[in-house]
Order: sequence, then C-alpha cells, then structure tokens
Amino acid sequence: MTDQLAARTAVPSCHSDAGGRSAAPGAPVVALAGSPNVGKSTLFNALTGARRQMGNWPGTSVEVGRGSWALGDARVPEVALIDLPGAYSLDPASPDEELTRDLLIGAPPDERPDLVIVTVDAAHLARSLYLVAQVREHALRVVVALTMADIAARRGIHVDAHALGAHLGAPAVDVDPRHRSGRASLGEVVAETLHQPVPVPRPLPEMDLGADMGADLDALDADLALADSRFAWVDEAVRAASRTEATGRSTWSDRIDAVVTSRLWGPLVFLGAMWLVFQVTTTVAAPLQDALDTLFTGPVSEGARRLLGLVGLGGTPVEGFVVNGLIAGVGMLLTFAPLMALMFLLLALLEDSGYLARAAVVTDRLMRSIGLPGRAFLPLVVGFGCNVPAISATRTLPNARHRIMTALLVPLTSCSARLTVYVLMATTFFPRQAGTVVFLMYVLSIALVILLGLALRATLWRRVGDEPLILDLPPYQRPHLRLMADQTWVRLRTFLQTAGGIIVATVTIVWLLQATPAGPGHGSFGDVPAEDSAYAATAMAVAPVFEPAGFGEWRTSSALVVGFVAKEAVISSWAQTFAVSEPSSSDQPGRLGELVRADFERSSGGHGAVAAVAFMVFLLAYTPCVATVATQRREIGLRWTLFGIAVQLAMAWTLAVLVFQVGRVFW
Repeated sequence: MTDQLAARTAVPSCHSDAGGRSAAPGAPVVALAGSPNVGKSTLFNALTGARRQMGNWPGTSVEVGRGSWALGDARVPEVALIDLPGAYSLDPASPDEELTRDLLIGAPPDERPDLVIVTVDAAHLARSLYLVAQVREHALRVVVALTMADIAARRGIHVDAHALGAHLGAPAVDVDPRHRSGRASLGEVVAETLHQPVPVPRPLPEMDLGADMGADLDALDADLALADSRFAWVDEAVRAASRTEATGRSTWSDRIDAVVTSRLWGPLVFLGAMWLVFQVTTTVAAPLQDALDTLFTGPVSEGARRLLGLVGLGGTPVEGFVVNGLIAGVGMLLTFAPLMALMFLLLALLEDSGYLARAAVVTDRLMRSIGLPGRAFLPLVVGFGCNVPAISATRTLPNARHRIMTALLVPLTSCSARLTVYVLMATTFFPRQAGTVVFLMYVLSIALVILLGLALRATLWRRVGDEPLILDLPPYQRPHLRLMADQTWVRLRTFLQTAGGIIVATVTIVWLLQATPAGPGHGSFGDVPAEDSAYAATAMAVAPVFEPAGFGEWRTSSALVVGFVAKEAVISSWAQTFAVSEPSSSDQPGRLGELVRADFERSSGGHGAVAAVAFMVFLLAYTPCVATVATQRREIGLRWTLFGIAVQLAMAWTLAVLVFQVGRVFW
C-alpha cells in the first residue's frame, strides 16, 4: 500500500479514533467495508482498541477511521486498518458511498488496500453479499467477516461459514464484535491471505436477457444483466451456506415493534423515554454536580491562592487569571461532567438496546407527513448529541438539495453543549420541574426543526420531493456494559476536549477583556471593577438588543456573545464575570445560580422566570458554535451558511421577544 492512499484517508473526523494508534510505516493496509448496521465500526473498535462512534443507522461513520491492528503473526505483526463509510454496494447513491468506492476500486491498483474485509450480517445474508459480489470482481484480496450469527440463530437462521467461503471463493470467519470473540481466527485468516497473490478479477457472466434483445443491449441493459447475475450468484451462496428453521409464530421483537413503532403509541413511547432520560439526568447528577462545585469554588480555588502566594504571585493579575479565570470558568463547566456522562450513558442504553432506531422510524413518519425528506432525520438524530458530526452525516443523503436543507435544520437540534445551560437555568428558576423544563426544550427543538423545514419547503424548495426512510432495524438485545461505557466515554471526551481547548482560549480572552480598563480613570490592568472593564463596555453596547426579551443586562448579553464560540462558554463566562464582580461568591457553593437569578429579575422588571425561558429559547435557536459554522461552510458553502446564520438570529430574537412579552402578561 502506498503513501498516497494513507494520505487520502487521513481526513479529519468528528469522531476521532482516540484510544487506538497508527500502524508502523510500510504495514499492509486492510480496509473494513460493509453495509450500514452490520457491526463494522464495532469490529473496528474491537480490533484496534479505538473508540470510533457507533450507531444503529447509516451515517454514524461518515469519515474514514484509521488504526493499528496487531495480528500476532510473525510474518505480518500488524496492519493499518481503515474503517470505510458504510455502503450497500459499489454503485454510490451518496457522497459517503462514493468515498468508499473511490478508495476501494476508483484509485490506481497500487493505491488500493492490500486486503478488504467485508462484514456480512448472518441474519440478512442475501442483502449483505451483494457488496461481496462486486468487490470480488476486482483485483482485491477479500476476507468475509460473518457477524450477527447469534441474532440469526434466534431467528432460526444458521450459516455455515466454511461452506459460505467455499462458494464465495474467499475465506469466511465467524466473529462477534460485541463480545470480541473470533478476533484471533480473523487475524490468522487475514495474515494468511495477505501472503497469497492478488487474485485476478472475477467478474460474473451477464445473464441472457432474451435473444430478441441480442446486440441491441445498451449500457443500461448491460448493467441490469450484470446485476441480475450478481443476485443469482448471491442466491446460490445463500442456499449453499444457510438453512432456515421456520418458527411459525411472531417473535417477541415483532410484538414490541407493533407498539413502539405504531402511529398512536410510538410517539408517546418516544416522548416518555426522552422525558425519563432528562428527569433521571437532572435528579441523579445534581448531588455530584454540587460536590464538584464545592470542590472547585472551595479547596481548589483556595489551594491555588496559597500556592501562588508561596511563589510571590498572590494578589497579582496572575492570581486573578488562575482563580477568577481558569478555575471559575473551566471549573464551573467541569461540574457538569457527571450530568453529561449520565445523559450519554442513558442514550447509549437506548441505542445499544435497539430502541433509538425505532425512535427514528417513529419520528421519520411525522417528518415525512409534513413534507421533509425521510432520510434527513438520521443526521438530525445525531445533532442532538453534537451538531458538527450531524452536518457531516448529511453526506448520506443522495439529493444535494436535501443535504443543504438538512444542514440548515441541524443547528436547531439542541446539542449536548446547550444542555449545560438548560440545566443551570432550570434548576435555578424551576428547581422542582427542572427535568420537565429541559425535556420541553428538546420538544421545542423538534418543533422548530419542523416549522423551519415547512417554511423552507414552501419557499425555496417547493419541488423537492421527499423519500421514505430505508433503515435496517437492529435486533433488540441486552445492552452490553462495555460498549455502553465506550460510547459514553467517546461523547464525554468530546465535551471535555472542548472544555480543554476552545473554552480555555475563550476564558483567557474574557479575562483579558475583564482585566483591561474601558478607558482612563477606570483603574489599572488587572485591578478594574467588572462594570468598568473593556468586556463590560463591549457587552453594554449589545445589551439593548435584548431588552425586549427581558434579559438586556450586560452580563447576560456578554455570555451570549461568548456563546458564539461554544455554547458551553456561556456558563464559563457567567462564572468568570460573577467571580470578578462578587469575589466573596467563591466561598459560597451554588452562588452562581443565585447571582444569575438576581440579574434576570433586574433586567426583566421582576419577571425573571419568564425572561429565563426567553433566554433558553434564544439559546436554542441562535447561531451554534464556530465549529458547526465551519462544518456548514465545508459541506454546503459560504452562501448557504450565511443564509442559515441570518435565519437563526432572526428566529431566535423574534421567539425570545414573543415569549417574554406574552409570558409576562400571564405570569
């Protein structure tokens, strides 16, 4: 494998494969291919030790994952394993499938993988083998990894891997990525196959479509004939390698699906599950959050002061930056880590059990009934975790207009970064109904996606037709604790990396502005009242815009400006500002919420709770973080990105003003 392919596959990924490592230079390159939802990324994680994002629908892996796989073979100690985007065939219907085709057969022969492992679902053998039929038609070493054998057995399907490999002309190995069994056998087969010569292409003969067509077959007819040949070959392989025992009765999975995917009960079950997630999250995580808050505002801050005093930096701007900047800003954000971890764990539970895919089906029905593209809901689901990978996941949509439309809607899905602010506001203003308030914000998020989608459909894309959601529903299964822990850590790590990267930079800039006097006579650098700082002066210029919404106070408007960088920074901005304005608050755990409440009461004329709701609505609808904007620009271009920003700002301000002006009349 040459360096050209390595360079082509070294693309940035929203879900980096941290936890794995790169293979040594010159190691053979093995590509992992397969249809969506056959356990391909789970197998990649099991083989490399990486933690690549997994999911129960297409679009989870829209970038190329790379890692090292130690085979334990003296001749081939390790290989560079590449996890390609899921593809049903080598006839691309979307940009991610086109990437898979290009890397497998579109590149020159010397830039292609040394071997391709095609993951095949034993429970849906015929559907998975079409890709194998296409891959074997090219000069590529092929190994088949047979997954989901346990699921197939429960359905009365038994596949003989040896017989399957004999018919395919390529070795087939049983593997169970979830329980990490079969890895050694797969490694042995891969090592052995790598020492065999590259096979010659093995195209299937085209089926005879009828003598009357003869020489009049055009290119389309030839493609149909070849496809028929592949299907016939697949059918022979299935008959030769599998047997099915008829059960004669519906399974318990079918009976559950009759409820959770029904038109009546499906939406109710989905809303109930989401309400339970947020209720448990806000209730269980609260004591842990309070404990961390006490730790950072007490012992950590005090320890930092003493340490800086010992080295002669006590009472200097350095102490202000460390205590009122880094500890107050980043520390306050980190108190939300238990909350985020618990929410991610509960979502991983729903996903690994197989339920979230059913939720996608239920919501897709609603989306299509109002004219939105069916498959577009898949990236939108991802958006509730993070908007950045969600916009990247629009590559799974074959229609360019659908991709643009969906990328414009994704920022309205309430990402996990906004959750930190929702929880602070809900527990401060609505302590007894905090979980319900957070849940309603997510319901509002869905409603805004629907309303904006309808507006775009009625104006810009009147002729865009919708398409049904085609999704392989995963089987219900007992959640695997290790997989759930891996997925929780992947998502939590992303949150913590943001806190350690963008947030630190933002905290530094905010502190510098707060430490700089707004003009002569307002103090000296590092010794200036917060309201006389350059930070406050900038915020005061923006604050009047938010007065009609009830939160036209400079500390609040400044937090929203900082929120353009990252929504988590809203919390750190408040923590810094109040730490400077109220130094004594560092000795009073939980004081931040009280100070925020006092600000909202002042700016709203005594209608603090209504202003808090308006603030959360604005936070939901206005422009997402800079990483999301950058991803939008990459995927849909600058013009559509600027259009989206304008629409989001106008919608956010209008809704916030409407909520406050109407709410204060009745509340």
